[in-house]
Amino acid sequence: MFKQRHDQAIPIGIEFDGERYQVPAGISVAAALLTVTGGATRSTPVSGTGRAPYCMMGVCFECLVEIDSIPNRQACMIQVRDGMRIRRQLGAAALGAEHE
Repeated sequence: MFKQRHDQAIPIGIEFDGERYQVPAGISVAAALLTVTGGATRSTPVSGTGRAPYCMMGVCFECLVEIDSIPNRQACMIQVRDGMRIRRQLGAAALGAEHE
């Protein structure tokens, strides 16, 4: 019923907050970040409390990060790709004119 994808054995390189990591291909950004950080990937706009991926299926929005300079991306809904640049989203992210 469940089959392992062959590309998952191939490590790819991502950057998270300026640090380079090798993660398995074929997994979500959220899964990759949980693997390499084990902790918060964003902070709340009001209290600054650290938050981390929770539902892993796009419902809770706890996994918001900035991916390749685009804020408010749901990390659980995006597959990692080689060279991806990811940053913690600290507080509320304002969308620039190029993203509206």
